Amino acid sequence: MTTGSTEGAAVPALEVRDLHVTYPARGGRGPARAVDGVNLRLHEGEVLALIGESGCGKSTLARALTGLVRPTSGQVLRRGVPLRYTGAAMKAHRKDVQLVLQDPGGALNPRQNVYGAVAEGPRLHRMTAGLDERVHSALSRAGLRPPQDYMSRFPHQMSGGQQQRVVIAGALALDPSVIVADEPVASLDASVRGEILRLLLDLRRDLGLSSLVVSHDLGLAWNIADRVAVMYLGRVVEVGTVEEVLLDPQHPYTKALLSVLPEGGARGRRPVLLAGEPPDPTAVPGGCRFHPRCPAYAALDAAGRTAAGCDRRSLPVLGDGAGDGAVEGAGAAQGSGAAKGGRAACHLVEATA
Repeated sequence: MTTGSTEGAAVPALEVRDLHVTYPARGGRGPARAVDGVNLRLHEGEVLALIGESGCGKSTLARALTGLVRPTSGQVLRRGVPLRYTGAAMKAHRKDVQLVLQDPGGALNPRQNVYGAVAEGPRLHRMTAGLDERVHSALSRAGLRPPQDYMSRFPHQMSGGQQQRVVIAGALALDPSVIVADEPVASLDASVRGEILRLLLDLRRDLGLSSLVVSHDLGLAWNIADRVAVMYLGRVVEVGTVEEVLLDPQHPYTKALLSVLPEGGARGRRPVLLAGEPPDPTAVPGGCRFHPRCPAYAALDAAGRTAAGCDRRSLPVLGDGAGDGAVEGAGAAQGSGAAKGGRAACHLVEATA
């Protein structure tokens, strides 16, 4: 658990407002609502963990934040300024908001040595003055010391952890203010994961970087995050401080994710196996999109289900929850379903708390 604070941060480093990303129909299947009305803010110097199962839309959201995916509707804002999808604006945005991918082996060119990999970004942005010093500094900050020992190496001559540090060094060489790390430790051995997570925290401390860390593992959030946003089938269903979400989860989906962690049993939580199929963004159910798999809804009798209306009443789009205590966005007047300052979007949140 980290100790960083976002109190009093006036303008977020990065923000999305009512963001939608819908992919066209293909292969006989309908359009995929990968991101379906998301409000989220990343504050200056904050580490925000975005958690969810595979297919929930978190990687698409990460790519929209970095400008690699253009939203169908809604806004991406950097320091309060809406992103413009023009050449010069996109180039500036991608320099300042750097994406770190899950698989360093796939991110690195096997025919390019470390120096070339780290220098590639600065060359594209014409930051060639003092390039050698810039590459040395980036490698050192990424924990590859002394940097001269790594400059001529190729990816196959390094471990997975070292490769991921090279990818991070390539991002740092552009002097970004925001790092978006998509499953940055998923492909690494357990012994190396802690080192990479510690590196991200060190970069926040030393450089003031803001980081959005995408993961399927809620346990990772406890070690690195200030706040946690839990995503399900294109929407954020719970958001709050790491202590709120991990110690006092409100949404049944968050509770299920927490229950299968090794510490879940120690905290008195029995493992919850979710019923039904994993989320399908081409077939979003009516009402609460989690209700077909929801243990709390399944436990209700027929009268309770009718009263709850989880299968027919739309839920409001959840607001960010960082200080506004509000439920925002499209459909906000369609239902209540938000408790404790807008932390969770669930019709049953009070009954399951």
